[in-house]
Amino acid sequence: MAEAERIIGTPDTPDAAGDGQERPGSEQDQPPERPRGRRRIAVLFAVAAFAYLLDLVSKMIVVAELEHQEPIEIVGDWLRFVAIRNAGAAFGFGEAFTVIFTVIAAAVIVVIARLARKLYSLPWAIALGMLLGGALGNLTDRIFRAPGVFQGAVVDFIAPKHFAVFNLADSAIVCGGILIVILSFRGLDPDGTVHKD
Repeated sequence: MAEAERIIGTPDTPDAAGDGQERPGSEQDQPPERPRGRRRIAVLFAVAAFAYLLDLVSKMIVVAELEHQEPIEIVGDWLRFVAIRNAGAAFGFGEAFTVIFTVIAAAVIVVIARLARKLYSLPWAIALGMLLGGALGNLTDRIFRAPGVFQGAVVDFIAPKHFAVFNLADSAIVCGGILIVILSFRGLDPDGTVHKD
């Protein structure tokens, strides 16, 4: 009887059937999880590139076709396209602090690049991508446009009635900022964790 128990004894190895094959459902059968962080970083930079290129192309068209021309009415006098040069921040604020705003924009880009290494949330990737694309768009103007490096005036052209004139980079920054506020209120962190206060 003892000999039979020794032969039939309960196996505790993965190939319990004795055929050397691993059974389905074992940990070794599960494929390794793909790193989500890389995909989120790819989304961040794709959104940033799209926002940046859209802003860049729109400004090139405005400078070539609209500057020194009469405004174009899009929706009566409620929405017009008019080319202006803005030395201040978004929506024309603080024209006396162009260099400071340039430094702030550069700092925002560095912070986003550093934060991207710990990014595991798709909504955060989209929000930061919009911020990055918008900051790069206006920073490009400040570096390469007149009157000089780091003092260049940003090209604005979207002019709603009773509102400041702005551009697509400003829009991307504002939309990204609003999305970040919403995500923060919902308790979603950039690393994908959710917390409740």
